[in-house]
Amino acid sequence: MAAQPCLKNCVPALMNWYADHARPLPWREDNSGYRVWISEIMLQQTRIETVIPYYHAFLEKMPTLRALAEAPTELLMKCWEGLGYYSRARNLQKAAKQVIESGREQLPTTYAELIKLPGIGEYTAGAIASIAFHERVPAVDGNVMRVLARLSASYTDLLSTAAKKEFFALASELVPEKDPGQFNQAVMELGETICLPNTSPHCELCPLQKMCRAHELGIADDLPVRSGPKARKVEQKTVCVLMTTEAEPRILLHKRPETGLLAGLFEFPNFSGSLDDREVSKALNQLGLSIQNLQPLPGAKHVFSHIEWLMSGYFGIVSGETLPGGYLWVTREQMKKQYALPSAFRAFLPFLDHISQEEG
Repeated sequence: MAAQPCLKNCVPALMNWYADHARPLPWREDNSGYRVWISEIMLQQTRIETVIPYYHAFLEKMPTLRALAEAPTELLMKCWEGLGYYSRARNLQKAAKQVIESGREQLPTTYAELIKLPGIGEYTAGAIASIAFHERVPAVDGNVMRVLARLSASYTDLLSTAAKKEFFALASELVPEKDPGQFNQAVMELGETICLPNTSPHCELCPLQKMCRAHELGIADDLPVRSGPKARKVEQKTVCVLMTTEAEPRILLHKRPETGLLAGLFEFPNFSGSLDDREVSKALNQLGLSIQNLQPLPGAKHVFSHIEWLMSGYFGIVSGETLPGGYLWVTREQMKKQYALPSAFRAFLPFLDHISQEEG
């Protein structure tokens, strides 16, 4: 799709608007390749206000590419704890190790090299290459496609293969030689603050209103077209928060397999299905644990991209030192500082805090 002449006029208007309205985000203060990369990976599937404290904490622990490559896995996962989509963190480290092993201390500087690294797709490669290294390449994410769909009055389904090709080609024509990174950020900023998803865009505030075909035709609310997501698979889980009776009680954790959902992360022991207390006791006995007390906990729900967990819970006082592989006892302090607990299980943490207050 060739850019319509009127759309090419949007570049200066958008750049002027961005110069006045860009939010002072921390990754815009230092646009080195490493920092842009970390921010872009964190921002995938995660809101800006959530990312900011994680971004600062991550860079404090792993300020350089080499520090990331050499970081213990437990530290990496702990720094990512609560952000979700943990494969992003694992791919960050894989990519860092790959670069370091190639003899470099910094990220590659071109789109063609960046896109070969684990976890870096077309959008992320374009964002890093343009923002950090000033290469004239587009960075096309959902925000950008939404803006371009409205600007060009396109009814192409955003989830289709055709949409990716169409809007990448259009963005490629629009990206200017000068300050390509600023332009890409400006389009994203427009999509995040004015040309909003799932609601009416704030056309009255948009610097591109006069150039927007959807606004001209009165169809801005109808665009973009996006087919409905597939129904999520629902799974029942029974989660067990288990403690010992020692002076400094320990908590039982289990390390998940190294592949699959939440790979390699720690969790409270859990079982498939919604089990009653007798079934839970039997399952724990099979782990070599003797149950002294078992109490029901409030349930919780956690939604992944394609799976929804409906979780019932139990709290138990247990004994038993011999455990199967993958299980370990940890203190509260160790769990707080060393072991990353995915968000799905963090719903049960308040009960541990309640127990701590009772003990105090």
